[in-house]
Amino acid sequence: MGRAEVDPGAPFGPRTPSGPRTPSGPRPDTPAASLPEHAASLLEVLRRLDSSPRGLSEAQAGERLARCGENTVPDARDPSWPRLFARSLRDPFTAVLLCLGLVSAAVLAWGTASVILLLVVVSCLLRASGEHRAGRSTAALRRLVATTVTVQRRSGQDTPPVTREIPVEELVPGDVVRLGPGDLIPADVRLLRATGLTVHQAALTGESAPVEKSTAGAPGEGGGLQDPRLCFQGSNVASGSATAVVTATGGDTRFAAAHRGTGKPPATTFERSVRGVSWILIRFALLTPPLVLMANAALRGRGLETLPFAVAVAVGLTPEMLPVLVTTCLARGAALLARTHGVIVRRLPALHDIGAMDVLCVDKTGTLTQDRPVVHRALDAEGRDDPDVLRWAAAAAWWSLQLADLPAPDALDEALLTAADEDALTAYEGLTALPFDPARRLATVTVRTPGRLGTQTLITKGAAEAVLERCSLSDDERSRLLELAEAQAADGLRVLAVATAERPAGTRTTGPRPDERGLTFRGLVTLRDELAPTAAEALDRLAGRGVTVKVLTGDHPGTAARACRDLGIPVAGVLTADRLDTLTDPELTELARRTTVFARCTPEHKTRITRALQAGGHTVGFLGDGVNDLAALRTADVGIAPRDAAGVTRENADLVLVGKDLTAIDHAVAAGRHAGGNIATYLRITLSSNLGNVIAMLSAGLLLPFLPMLPAQVLVQNLCFDAAQLAFAYDRPAPSALRRPTVLDPRALLRFIVGFGALNAVADLATFGVLAFALRGPGDDEALFHSGWFTENLLTQAVVMVLLSLGSLGSLGSLGSPGSPGSLGRGGRRPGPVIWSAAALAATGLLLPASPPGAALGLSALPGVYYGLLAAVLALYAVGLLAARARHERHERNRSGARARPRN
Repeated sequence: MGRAEVDPGAPFGPRTPSGPRTPSGPRPDTPAASLPEHAASLLEVLRRLDSSPRGLSEAQAGERLARCGENTVPDARDPSWPRLFARSLRDPFTAVLLCLGLVSAAVLAWGTASVILLLVVVSCLLRASGEHRAGRSTAALRRLVATTVTVQRRSGQDTPPVTREIPVEELVPGDVVRLGPGDLIPADVRLLRATGLTVHQAALTGESAPVEKSTAGAPGEGGGLQDPRLCFQGSNVASGSATAVVTATGGDTRFAAAHRGTGKPPATTFERSVRGVSWILIRFALLTPPLVLMANAALRGRGLETLPFAVAVAVGLTPEMLPVLVTTCLARGAALLARTHGVIVRRLPALHDIGAMDVLCVDKTGTLTQDRPVVHRALDAEGRDDPDVLRWAAAAAWWSLQLADLPAPDALDEALLTAADEDALTAYEGLTALPFDPARRLATVTVRTPGRLGTQTLITKGAAEAVLERCSLSDDERSRLLELAEAQAADGLRVLAVATAERPAGTRTTGPRPDERGLTFRGLVTLRDELAPTAAEALDRLAGRGVTVKVLTGDHPGTAARACRDLGIPVAGVLTADRLDTLTDPELTELARRTTVFARCTPEHKTRITRALQAGGHTVGFLGDGVNDLAALRTADVGIAPRDAAGVTRENADLVLVGKDLTAIDHAVAAGRHAGGNIATYLRITLSSNLGNVIAMLSAGLLLPFLPMLPAQVLVQNLCFDAAQLAFAYDRPAPSALRRPTVLDPRALLRFIVGFGALNAVADLATFGVLAFALRGPGDDEALFHSGWFTENLLTQAVVMVLLSLGSLGSLGSLGSPGSPGSLGRGGRRPGPVIWSAAALAATGLLLPASPPGAALGLSALPGVYYGLLAAVLALYAVGLLAARARHERHERNRSGARARPRN
């Protein structure tokens, strides 16, 4: 640091009599203090921080920690439980229940209002508890990821500094830290000293190659990330060592700036679908009471006395237990993933979205491949395998590391050393080394082979062009070897050329111009990216579930395509950033569907590709680990991040993978489809049955001289059915239910419930004939009618629960995947919760009318002849239901095939 460092141990600024020193540098309101970091000299930075190269004292560090706060990203804390509960009240289904509860209270139907409000509270409790548990799991995850940093501090002002480890959260501006290979940069820092330092900044800039950092560098254009003197939180040391002073922590780092600029994420697929279904329910619920009132007033001369019945019918149309079931399904799936597969679901609706996902976008480096190369092959001049070529290259890497005093081998040399036989490294005696020079693009070492006195061997390795031009070759031979190297590079491999020369002992082999002429070409060493251990298995599983993988990377297209081929990903097309920039949004939407690899991508490109895939009708997941992935991760329908991702990226992800095992994504997809299939099955069965009952009640109310069912009876019947259908939250999926995405499409759902609801209404109206024939008691026709219809409704709904959850009705097409969750057709499994729940519902319908609670509801025992006639009606209804189900399956299968054919 030259003359500026007159007394490195002296603190800047005079010590005051009262104790702590005060800064003597520029005041915060002076121009010097407002200089940007890259424009200020090191002395100015230290003065502004009131620090020195010896570091802070413990007293200073404690005072600054109290003043500046912990070194964490703001708003990283999970919301409190009361806040989660209040946020649950904004759920659209909860709003439907609240609306109906308020209407019930307005007409003094206190029983109905109390039950509905109780359901609202239970739903919010379940949802808030599930998200709170996920939040606690994420907090535990953050503690797992928390690291320590080596800091240099003094116990007092005049004592020598001591190096020790402290938690990253306790770091403060002015601290002096020491960094080594593999260390995370704990905050924004300014380098004091650096030796061979290179830093991975992919988390900030998307650059896959490490960036050189040094104290002697000058600010790049625009300063900031281009300044070699600065390192930033979110990056990590690739090689070398350094000592640096902390310039910014917590909310003042670039991480925090990226976090503040992300904004609120858009609504996901599940949230949009739920909103669409909710508005359908709201419209029906709000239209039903006035329609019932007007019809009864016009045809039967009834007035406001029918209002409680109209409200009960509206309540019967709405699935009261839907918020409870949705939250239970998602919370159970999230808890299972966290407990057994190491996947933290930070936002419950994201579990459904990953089940609906049919496209997964991933980066190559750090996800499909590890951040290091491995040796692929060693080839001689004819392109044949030759282990001697690897032996020469490894010897050059080993002695460059030993003799040039490098802090650590670079990635390519490390790959050579890992692949080589240890005996090959010690078979020579190193003499001199000229390390790799980016300008020359090669490295040269001189070794002596034991037993060969008077000679020494010069080994040169580096870029093929640089090595070949130093070899004794004809032009034709040199062109042929260049073509061989280019062919390997075009196949996505990195290529090193190796050449040697025998020199008499004492020949100059170092200096500004080493004797590298007349070399003998030995061959090529090709390297490929090391694949993630579980990537191939995970991708194979995802393909079996109908999930297409797209690779979005900043690397060379050939390298990305090679990684895809090694992993077994069919490469349908490769699109580079320069070509992407020429496409309009509609053109990109069409091309993105057919493209597998997107290379040379910037963060903006990744976001645009994600939007293009969504515009093409896909549900998109994005797996990213750096700040450069943040925008695309938030744009995607479901964002996924590994545990060791950049902090701000992990905090904004919907799912966090605790381990490096990519098969965890497959487990998350299966859990999402399980939960989504159960939710879709519940919606189909509940809404179609409720619609049929409402149609039948409205028709009966206009045909009969009395109300077809009392309001209390309607409510009890509806609650019995909804309680029974909570079994769908615990149902087991058929294996085929997990093979295709489960999508909740409001339009397809509406078509289903209208068709099957009409069939249910026909069965209910057919009961009129049975009741008219069987119930001919004097003076009690009304009570017997209520009892008969109450029993028939619960029995038909039990039949619907069983038959519509069989086999493969599931969610074909847009309602879900073939093979819905059900309890039958499972290859001889024991009856599941749906079967037992349907049996309990049927038993309630048969036993309640003749029981004391039934009498309190206005029900009475039914004559025996009714049950025989009712059995005939139920048998005919079951046959019609199975026929309608088969027709629906064929129709949806044809629609699904028609959608899939243009994509092939």
